[in-house]
Amino acid sequence: MASTSSRTLRLLSLLQTRRYWPGHELAGQLQVSPRTLRRDIDRLRELGYPIRAQRGVAGGYQLTAGSALPPLVVDDEEAVALALGLQAAAQGAVEGIAESSVRALAKVVQVMPARLRRRVQALGTMTVPASWENSGRTPVDPAVLTIIALACRDTERIRFSYTAASGQQSGRHVEPHRLVLLGGRWYLAGYDLDRQGWRSYRLDRLAAPNGTGIRFRPRELPAADAAAFVRAGIQSTRTGYDIEVIVEAPAEEVRERIGRWASVSQISASQCRVRMTADMLEWPIMGLGLVGADFQVISPPELVDWVRDWGARFSRAADLG
Repeated sequence: MASTSSRTLRLLSLLQTRRYWPGHELAGQLQVSPRTLRRDIDRLRELGYPIRAQRGVAGGYQLTAGSALPPLVVDDEEAVALALGLQAAAQGAVEGIAESSVRALAKVVQVMPARLRRRVQALGTMTVPASWENSGRTPVDPAVLTIIALACRDTERIRFSYTAASGQQSGRHVEPHRLVLLGGRWYLAGYDLDRQGWRSYRLDRLAAPNGTGIRFRPRELPAADAAAFVRAGIQSTRTGYDIEVIVEAPAEEVRERIGRWASVSQISASQCRVRMTADMLEWPIMGLGLVGADFQVISPPELVDWVRDWGARFSRAADLG
């Protein structure tokens, strides 16, 4: 049987994962008797955790909100995610909470095991924040982030498999420089040893990164910083326009009219968001005209100018008629 202290932590962790636990299920998870479970619940209450009990045959326990914040129990991945979130806030990502974030971050890192502190420090120091409109987040395996961040910090060459935008897969041998979080996507800026040049890689297209154990002398990056390098690379390869519009009409109606050319998502019963990609702006304007409803252009700015020009032209045509 687990020790009292470790069992109490296990009990707290279970209470945090579900809104309500029937007593017999909770006792079964901990492999203790109902009487022992009640003693452990009382111990948590003494520590400041507000736990509500429901008596009876179908009784159980629920962790509720209290008047003060008691200690929290989180697993390894949650601890790393919490520290990184505080780190981002401390860098000014959210106005007005930087100072509080620094204090909270210091407390979290102070009590972290060395193995987790190493991961957090590597990800923090090897990531360059960049500001750009978030076009939608792309999930990345945390293990991939950690491996690459450590390789950046330790100046260790890595190998990985990479899938290009065309779908072609290839093996890469890279001297990693920095991670960059840009527009909701993670990128690696590094020197490609096989291609003898600097490259940026999207982490959601990167698989099976492995350190080689070979250290390298850092090269000079051909940009002000890693964020500038990645941003310049994206802009040089980008073709066409990414269009986002808010339409004052039900999503189903808009989908019936232009669904084959655009992605339509519901905002409310009478409003939806339309996204599309086009090489020229004439076709999006024609499609939005077919919707037969008012709309607001979110991006790109060029589309606003086109709509204004077309609107003025149509107004003049109406006046001439």
